[in-house]
Amino acid sequence: MSTSSFDERMQMSSLFMSDIVQNQENANASGNENEEEREEGMETTQVEVSGGDSSLSLNVSYKKEIRPLLDAIDKLRNMDIMKEGIQLPSIVVVGDQSSGKSSVLESLAGIKLPRGQGICTRVPLIMRLQSCADQSQTEISIEFNGIKQIIHEQEITSKIELATQAIAGQHKGISYSPIILHIKKVGTPDLTMVDLPGITRVPVGGQPADIHEQISDIIKHYISPKESIILNVLAANVDFPTCESIKMSQDVDEHGERTLAVVTKSDLAPEGLLEKVTGDAVNIGLGYVCVRNGIRDETNEEARRKEKEFFDFHPQLRKLDKSMVGIPVLAKKLMGIQSASIHRSLPDILKEIESMLERRQGELSSLPPHLCNPGEAEVVFVKLLNDMKESLKKIVIHGEFQQFADDPQMHCTARLREMFEKYYRGLCLCGAPSANGKFLGRETEMLEEAKGVGLPNFLPRSVFLQLVQHMVEEVSDMSVALASDVWDYLESVICKVVHLYCQCYPQLHSRVKRALQGLIMQKKKECIDHVKECIDKEKDIDFTLTPVYMETYTELLKAKSQFMDRLGKLIHQAKRGGYSRDSGFDLEEKTVLVEGIGHVGVADIMEIPIERLESAYEMQMSILAYWKVVLFRMGDGIPLHLQFISRKLVGSEFESQILKDVGGPNFGSMEKVLTESPSVATKRKSLMNSVHLLRESKTTVAELMHRNAVVV
Repeated sequence: MSTSSFDERMQMSSLFMSDIVQNQENANASGNENEEEREEGMETTQVEVSGGDSSLSLNVSYKKEIRPLLDAIDKLRNMDIMKEGIQLPSIVVVGDQSSGKSSVLESLAGIKLPRGQGICTRVPLIMRLQSCADQSQTEISIEFNGIKQIIHEQEITSKIELATQAIAGQHKGISYSPIILHIKKVGTPDLTMVDLPGITRVPVGGQPADIHEQISDIIKHYISPKESIILNVLAANVDFPTCESIKMSQDVDEHGERTLAVVTKSDLAPEGLLEKVTGDAVNIGLGYVCVRNGIRDETNEEARRKEKEFFDFHPQLRKLDKSMVGIPVLAKKLMGIQSASIHRSLPDILKEIESMLERRQGELSSLPPHLCNPGEAEVVFVKLLNDMKESLKKIVIHGEFQQFADDPQMHCTARLREMFEKYYRGLCLCGAPSANGKFLGRETEMLEEAKGVGLPNFLPRSVFLQLVQHMVEEVSDMSVALASDVWDYLESVICKVVHLYCQCYPQLHSRVKRALQGLIMQKKKECIDHVKECIDKEKDIDFTLTPVYMETYTELLKAKSQFMDRLGKLIHQAKRGGYSRDSGFDLEEKTVLVEGIGHVGVADIMEIPIERLESAYEMQMSILAYWKVVLFRMGDGIPLHLQFISRKLVGSEFESQILKDVGGPNFGSMEKVLTESPSVATKRKSLMNSVHLLRESKTTVAELMHRNAVVV
């Protein structure tokens, strides 16, 4: 790789350190006048490795806010702020199985981790490393499933194995639930890292068949957030572009801007390693660090000494820049990257916390108030009742449906209008002469049977009444059905409104619904009885004061002579044979045009004498004229009555019935009736916990940012 390409990668890596470096320069400049004060304002963390005759010290100068940075992020992680969707800066350690992840972590932490065949890491292992001043401050603890335990260093391996079994089972399954290992000891770098299961493709030794998919999912879960720094562990003896961990990193970090690669087993496969890390075929933006894996029985001091000797004297690898080799370099780089990442992320974290806090507070305030005494319960009950009443008025009476804009079934006035129009069309069809050959047929038969001694030019009233009764009978079922359907629909509307306002109070909801269903059933019966009464009146009494009847009858009677003429021509043509379609009749269809009515079928009356048909025609026209009056009465009267009763119910009876049945003395105290549902109580508790967590998190981040601003 060219020098310029290498420099570009180093420059990208250094961007993560820029905030810290700038802060240090500002502090140095302000402290030149008083060196003692500057030194008192600094805290030095030592990662010290010694071996044989040589020693290597890693000195990273941090201001006093650096350790609080990590403590604050760890505190937020302990508080489980990530369950609220707030992502925290993390160093996530990934690698293919047997890539040497455990060896790298052991070297950084100065401890021993579980080793063995297959997957050793089956759950996320959050390692919190913290330096301390002397051996007396050493402390190691393990935490999982809400249990925290202080342990000895020699117990780390066994305790991690036991915790893994408790979380993920005795077999080889994996889990998202983490183990937290806190290591506070001399010489440990200040880092927090998340170690994930090694990537494997072939299940062995009782592993689940989909082990690769499970591990891939958990790795993607941790490395996808833009706040995550990916520490990709690669073995020197593999082809980097084919590594599964590299492919996963590239899926979420295409340009490698947050990926740092550590190359293990450098001493076992040194050939070609120089070209691999300088050529950078896999686009590692934060660069490479090559390390030597310690042998199991080596002490940390021995391992670091041998690592230094190896990179200092190997014919090829000694050409690597010293900023690319060794565990101390890796520790230094990780601490710088993590610190800069936290500095850069704090404003966004605070913004996300504030946004989520506002959302959770809004959700909490949208819940019904938590009631503490009977007085509060009565106030809430009265408010709920008024709100339901006003909502129903808007929907049923005024046609305002903004509250249910996305639910067409709740657009009440529009749906009622559709039901009424359908009913009216049915009434009109019942009174319209058809083209199916039935015109004047019934009238002729009934007039023939009703003839008696008397003057021939008087139509019998009994026939008129029978014909009217027959037509009214035809529409009686649809009229009753209209009343029933309207109240069924209104019941569904009212129940939806009641559910909207009372769903948080199961007892109240049940009692209000039961009271209203009883009231609606009563009103439904009253309306059906009214419809039946209207039908009986129309069947029993032929009466009208409106001039519509005579006006319509007179107009229809004018077409009598023309109809008879056309009918005669049709009959004549039919006797002669042949086909004829005149503008006034159709021989093939056997229909005759009646002005004001349309084409009517005459097939059944072509053999009846014309004089008999003339009387039948007059009777038919009187029936049609009177049906127009009946049509107005029933077509408007029944829907008008239904609307009147429904509005009366919504306007006053609704409230009175609820006050009587729900607020009465027989139903116990209102406080008991307004006991909130378990789901609401659970949601309230969850939201209150979230608000408390977010407020505490906000305070933690805000104080940290304020401290940093003051120091800078």
